[in-house]
Amino acid sequence: MAVYTVSQVSFHIKESLESDPLLMDLWIVGEVSGLRASSAGHTYFSLKDRESLLRCVMFRGQKGADLLSEGVSVSAHGRITFYTQRGTTDFMVDIAMPEGAGELALELERLKQKLAAEGLFETSRKRQLPEFPKKVGVVTSATGAVFHDIQNVLQRRYPLVELVISPTMVQGPEAAPKIAAALELLDREGGCDVIIIGRGGGSMEDLWPFNEEVVARAIYACKTPVVSAVGHETDETIADYVADLRAPTPSAAAEMVVPDAYALRQALLNMTATFHRRLMGQTASHRSDVAAVRRRMVMSLPDTQTMRRRVDDVGRVVQSASSRLLQERTMQVDGISQRLRALDPLATLGRGFSIVHLPDTGQVLSSAKQVSDGDALEITVTDGAISAVVGPIAANAAPRPKAKPEPKKKDKAGQPNGMTPLL
Repeated sequence: MAVYTVSQVSFHIKESLESDPLLMDLWIVGEVSGLRASSAGHTYFSLKDRESLLRCVMFRGQKGADLLSEGVSVSAHGRITFYTQRGTTDFMVDIAMPEGAGELALELERLKQKLAAEGLFETSRKRQLPEFPKKVGVVTSATGAVFHDIQNVLQRRYPLVELVISPTMVQGPEAAPKIAAALELLDREGGCDVIIIGRGGGSMEDLWPFNEEVVARAIYACKTPVVSAVGHETDETIADYVADLRAPTPSAAAEMVVPDAYALRQALLNMTATFHRRLMGQTASHRSDVAAVRRRMVMSLPDTQTMRRRVDDVGRVVQSASSRLLQERTMQVDGISQRLRALDPLATLGRGFSIVHLPDTGQVLSSAKQVSDGDALEITVTDGAISAVVGPIAANAAPRPKAKPEPKKKDKAGQPNGMTPLL
């Protein structure tokens, strides 16, 4: 006989319960009993009917916790778990709704919880719509009024945009996969900048295809931004939660995806006026700056008239000083010339003096003792040379009167330098 521990049995019970497909996805109707809330925000209660009671746990943040109150009948969705530490079987509730809610409403809440847990509703993944789209795609019925309403709004607001429709049925049990296929086709081949998916108003059953998981996942996988426009403003579908933007109506979706041409024109006119005012203001400011710079430049220009007068004054002073200097230098040159002429041997010869020298040696004679009778002499006078021979002076020769020579500088012998009076 096999013997098991308490833990072994507990874990076997836990594994058996939590792997049962029926117990993993349950909707249970019952009356709330023993309701209490923990400090952490979790809710503990029991669901009971006339014969049985089931312990329940609803963690903080689960939808419908605010509907719970003692004695109220509710429909709750969740799964069965076994808590091994206490040996208790608990119903882990993730959705609570008032009893009597329809099957579609319960299914809608279940699917919303599932897709939300997978991140299909995350705000961080939602994309901004293009500001100036060139092509807008529409997934809807080709025969309904939705497409014509969208077409009229786009033509009125922004006629530059191109409109493309991917027709599909939008109601009935076969509509959901057809809507998903039409969206995938338009996203893949339409070349659109934004896609509107939607239909007109109706009951929950009429709008149900847009609550189907296949449509939600098609919207989530779409590479083009998607705007959901299903039903009226009060209608909500899972497509609204997954889409990048929800519009209350198809006409409102058309207004959201394109700018208003009239508003653009007004904005351009206002911008043009603003730029013109700024340009004129800047031009006036620059013109004033240029005028100020010009005034400063004019004021900083030299006084050419005064400078000309100064130049003329300096010229006259320089000319007068130059004339005086030239006159002084001329007088100095004349004085030097006179002194030089006084020292010129030829000038001395012109006054009656001569130079006597020996022709053989060129020796200049300054004394009679330097020659003897019969010596040849060469006497240089002012206009040439005379040859002579030394001889005695005749006794009966009358002496010729001598002109009184001008006083000359004498050498050490008392005679003019190198000169002898002509005999």
